[in-house]
Amino acid sequence: MPRPGSAAEARQLAKAQLLGWNIGEDCRDAAALVVSELVTNAIVHTASHRIVCELCTRPGTLRIAVRDDGYGSGVPRPAQEGPDADDEHGRGLLLVEAVSNAWGVRDEGPGAGLTVWAELRA
Repeated sequence: MPRPGSAAEARQLAKAQLLGWNIGEDCRDAAALVVSELVTNAIVHTASHRIVCELCTRPGTLRIAVRDDGYGSGVPRPAQEGPDADDEHGRGLLLVEAVSNAWGVRDEGPGAGLTVWAELRA
């Protein structure tokens, strides 16, 4: 069992919720990847005490949003593709970008944190 508050736990909870909503397997798998990457980034790159992951469906769309406390080092950006393709770090947002229809970052204001979101076809 993953430790409480881990990206693995968030991924499992998201997959269970999406299964309950009868979301197709391809979308569930892509959503699990997105949740895992966004939650991992919030854990690794911020000193947040609380990280919130929200899932929302609209006709044909699944929206994933991960909000942190905003105690990080700036706005997340995808790694620049370069000669070190074997590097194990810095590729998460590239994966999010690859599987999402759209994604972005919203600054919630001073002390209120950042929300990184992605939308998938459901």
